[in-house]
Amino acid sequence: MPKALTIMGLAVSVLMLLLFVLDLIGYFLFPAMAPFRGASLVMDVTFAICAVVLGYLSWSTYKDIA
Repeated sequence: MPKALTIMGLAVSVLMLLLFVLDLIGYFLFPAMAPFRGASLVMDVTFAICAVVLGYLSWSTYKDIA
């Protein structure tokens, strides 16, 4: 079970990173196509950093289990 949870953590972190980086890029290039329409740049950067931290923690935990 812990291995499945770490893989889910990796998947969630990739989805979060993709969503918020696309919103950040879309805000500057194509504002109408950004997922959140660039509601808050601070929110985009903060959640992208949190996604990277979650991905790192999930990856390091997965390596310890395996």
